[in-house]
Amino acid sequence: MLALIQRVKQAKVEIADELVGAINQGLLVFLGIERDDTIVEADRLLQKVLAYRVFADSEKKMNLSVQDVQGGLLIVSQFTLAADTNKGLRPSFSSAKSPDEAQIIYQHFLANANTCHPEVAAGRFGADMQVSLVNDGPVTFLLKS
Repeated sequence: MLALIQRVKQAKVEIADELVGAINQGLLVFLGIERDDTIVEADRLLQKVLAYRVFADSEKKMNLSVQDVQGGLLIVSQFTLAADTNKGLRPSFSSAKSPDEAQIIYQHFLANANTCHPEVAAGRFGADMQVSLVNDGPVTFLLKS
């Protein structure tokens, strides 16, 4: 399971010009679910996302997590993160979990995030989304479960 996290000053997701999720300071989390991923990996990855220290402390060092700064989480499913790009010039999605199974894990991740963190927004699984953000830094990390 993969989470591309970006530290943001603000981020939002729109679908057909309708705002479906937005945060101010926090993390934009693009979630990629691979073929062998389970609920266990989802839980492990969420804990890593919540505890990962990417925000500056008083000494300007990345020592604070999204929980420490009471930032928001904007969670967006992105199956393209699970693409195999090793061969040729076209990505293969054979390593991605099937949409039906991935949606179950995504919904679990989202529900667990809502339980563990006070400010959570989300895109809509499988939708054509427009994501806007102001990347803070820029600071971007790829986390794996």
